[in-house]
Amino acid sequence: MTERYLGVIGVAEALGVTRHAVHKWRTRYPGDSRHPFPEPDVEVDGSPGWRAERLREIVRWRESLPGRGAGGGRPSLARQDYLRQAAARGLDRDEAIRALAAFTEEFPEMTEPELCAWLVEKWRR
Repeated sequence: MTERYLGVIGVAEALGVTRHAVHKWRTRYPGDSRHPFPEPDVEVDGSPGWRAERLREIVRWRESLPGRGAGGGRPSLARQDYLRQAAARGLDRDEAIRALAAFTEEFPEMTEPELCAWLVEKWRR
């Protein structure tokens, strides 16, 4: 029987991010860091793989990442305002966070609070 695993692309799709983000997390948060990315269950020709049932663990890991510039797990005031405005426009929390992650990758020169403030300002116009 063939065993199935999620690769970097599968994890990225499940989280609504790019595969680059998953690679970046694995590099930025190695096993000896304060917040290590979950180790893969298997590696085939240098490519990592995680059992599908570990996706919840990976999601919890991501949700516990401190926000950029927030200094901890509590959302910054800018992020809280962004999430309120996104909800007012019909986005659920996960959709809003995925959208914010996409903007964060698209505009790496901006901090998350700057992006949140910029998006809220755009919506208010």
